[in-house]
Amino acid sequence: MSRIGRKPITVPSGVKVTIDGRTVTVAGPKGTLSRDLPGAIAIVSEGERLQLTRPNDSKTNRSMHGLCRTLVANMVQGVSAGFRKELEINGVGYRAAKSGNKLTLALGYSHPIEINPPAGISFEVDGQTKVAVLGHDKELVGQIAAEIRSLRKPEPYKGKGVKYVDEVIRRKAGKAGKVGAK
Repeated sequence: MSRIGRKPITVPSGVKVTIDGRTVTVAGPKGTLSRDLPGAIAIVSEGERLQLTRPNDSKTNRSMHGLCRTLVANMVQGVSAGFRKELEINGVGYRAAKSGNKLTLALGYSHPIEINPPAGISFEVDGQTKVAVLGHDKELVGQIAAEIRSLRKPEPYKGKGVKYVDEVIRRKAGKAGKVGAK
């Protein structure tokens, strides 16, 4: 049996889980998330714990068991604690600012880039070079952070661009001078 799939999910106080057939709805202090479970995976609520089971050991059910458990666990964590992705901006003249709920980025283009957050997402700016994307949906937080990073990916020679805080940029050596050239 799947090691991840058979772990129970503990539901913290203040979080309400509703199971309606294939649909799981999780409501908490940070918001509400809903998802249809794929395949034949069944979810059972046992007090303050959730348990996911599969009907048989077919390849599809085995692969979906751990996935479904992780998706539901991320929903529970998101509505109770939330998720956070941090980005760092490196480069001369590259900066971030927050105006209202919009994020304004100056990334070396001829114009500033404004990003309007979708529902459930907010931005934090620390100084001018650190940006945090906050929200209760892990998938959406990661997607918005990836879109911000894709506006100016870090380059390998000087390391300029937008990168995740924990990301390591492999640096390349610059051009070497030609020996014996006139």
